[in-house]
Amino acid sequence: MHQPRKRFGQNFLHDPVTIRRILDAVRPRPGERLVEIGPGQGAITRGLLELAGSLDAIELDRDLIEPLRERLQGLGDLRIHSADALRFDLCSLATVPASLRIVGNLPYNLSTPLLFRFLEQADCLLDLHLMLQREVAERISADPGSKVYGRLSVMVQTWCEAETLFRIGPGAFTPAPKVESAFLRLRPRRPLPHRPDDPAHHARLVAAAFSQRRKTLRNSLAGFADAAAFAATGIDPVLRAENLDVAGFIRLANYRAPD
Repeated sequence: MHQPRKRFGQNFLHDPVTIRRILDAVRPRPGERLVEIGPGQGAITRGLLELAGSLDAIELDRDLIEPLRERLQGLGDLRIHSADALRFDLCSLATVPASLRIVGNLPYNLSTPLLFRFLEQADCLLDLHLMLQREVAERISADPGSKVYGRLSVMVQTWCEAETLFRIGPGAFTPAPKVESAFLRLRPRRPLPHRPDDPAHHARLVAAAFSQRRKTLRNSLAGFADAAAFAATGIDPVLRAENLDVAGFIRLANYRAPD
């Protein structure tokens, strides 16, 4: 048996009830282009492959690849890519835009960088179903006004609809993590109702707003928005960042003072 490696953040899913719930949520169909991130020992891979008939899998741990290939031989067209998902070009797998369906159990220590890497390639993605630490999933899907609504909520929801589907207890994994997990669904927004003119500027503004959560937007965004910007965008400058919705952040980021 392969020993889980801490440096890869490996926690292998084994619980059949959780596996079935995941497959029911994803609902793979023949002809769809599925991509699994970190298939590990194939707990979800088997079901995805049987239901869809075809699957791309991206695995960083080379020692897992051949056993996985042998275990699932004959179940369908399995294409395993020995690669780091942080550097892998997902769009290279898409034959048409907005066609890839991403499924994965993301390592806790890399979940945020991986999410942002996926969002960079959102034009190629149809949806994403991801296992994450519960607190991270709940932050991503949080609504304005929630105590956990923050930078990650705004940055992900700018590009995607987010929904936490269900929680997963530590006992569903080997080794059991010290925290709960959750299963998250992301669907890229098409068309985008509000688009940042300059995504990098928008990201800096959002980061500044949440870097001092207890301050009003007038104070936390002193270097980004003046009284004219708040007036022009219709945003109350005495609000705190946690009370401003995604569209409001985009309006502030897109505001340009008249010449």
